[in-house]
Amino acid sequence: MYLFIHNGTLIDGNGAKPLENAGVLIKDHKIIASGVEDSLKIPGDEIKYIDARGGFILPGFIDCHVHMMWNGFQYENSLFTPLSIYFYQATQNLRLALETGVTTVRDAGMADYGVKIAVEEGLIIGPRLLISVMPLSITGGHFDMELKSGHQVKTTYPGLPDAVCDGEEEVLKRVREVLRAGADVVKVMVTGGVISANDSPEHPQFTLKELQVMVEEASYRDLPVMAHAHGSQGVKNALNAGIKSIEHGTYLDEECLDLLLENDAWLVPTQLAHKINLELMEAGKLPDFSKEDARSVAINSHRSMEKAYKAGVKMVMGTDSGIAPHGQNLRELGFLCDIGMNPMEAIQAGTKRAAELLGLQDKIGTIETGKLADVVICATNPLRDINSLGNPDNILVVMKEGKIFKDIRIF
Repeated sequence: MYLFIHNGTLIDGNGAKPLENAGVLIKDHKIIASGVEDSLKIPGDEIKYIDARGGFILPGFIDCHVHMMWNGFQYENSLFTPLSIYFYQATQNLRLALETGVTTVRDAGMADYGVKIAVEEGLIIGPRLLISVMPLSITGGHFDMELKSGHQVKTTYPGLPDAVCDGEEEVLKRVREVLRAGADVVKVMVTGGVISANDSPEHPQFTLKELQVMVEEASYRDLPVMAHAHGSQGVKNALNAGIKSIEHGTYLDEECLDLLLENDAWLVPTQLAHKINLELMEAGKLPDFSKEDARSVAINSHRSMEKAYKAGVKMVMGTDSGIAPHGQNLRELGFLCDIGMNPMEAIQAGTKRAAELLGLQDKIGTIETGKLADVVICATNPLRDINSLGNPDNILVVMKEGKIFKDIRIF
């Protein structure tokens, strides 16, 4: 059966002027035509019409940094929370992301192969998943869950490798374990983090040679590496090792910006998480050891993102949802505009450009013939009010691969 979306304005993700009176023709799970409604040849076969009701037709959005297994982070969670609860919560988190208009996510840690397959097989509802399984950390680093008391608070189960690895041989083995567990991307903590008990965001972690081992081993499977990186030295180490995706990038100096441009690397700003951490701090809900880091990271991240945008660094949407609440993903687009983007650039950061980072540009990211039918219809004009996309009530229809998962149009 064919689907025909009509009576809307098309923003196809390529940056062209919005096309009024547009239509999108879909067969099975792919787009077979798009353009001015009256110019499209409508087949005589069985067809279902989807009236956009004067709304705006966009590609499904892509969030390049989420944690679907988390709902906030506190060290005591793993002591009191049964393992199965994390998976049940993930089913809700995945649904929330999809209902915001996000049809693809890159999980930056803890979602395993089973979660990915459950979505693919339709056992649970959510965006398509690219997974990193377990972030890699040094001893005492951002994902070492042994506290100064000597107690461990990490979550463990079969299929989830350990995070901690030191030295080139151990790093090599851990990368292979993560890849064996089904990772689509290797995630590494090259600096400390805001919620760390044992370090600070500025602290670099892993040597250049250790990072080069990760990049080389992942490259044997044509897979990328993504780097959690706040401090400037960690950013430089990651880029010099050949890592192409820098997450957070809080303390960027001129050398960092030069390296990002020279290496044609990407920056994932995660502004939503920083805003949420400030809100939590002001509400007294952050531990004492995180408060100053949260304030500093939020302030410096905004400055660094402004500099990076002006310098021409490639940037894409990533929210750190899981640290930030789930279901608010498209608020990030407004924050991208706060650092200098115009609304069309922000939309592309969450569609076409994000697809390029993930290596999925031939399948998703724009509304074009031959692409998967990931389509969102919103009630408001996002070019006039980008923040309106951050309200899920304005997202009327969400389609993934030609299947409608949300439809709140008023008939």
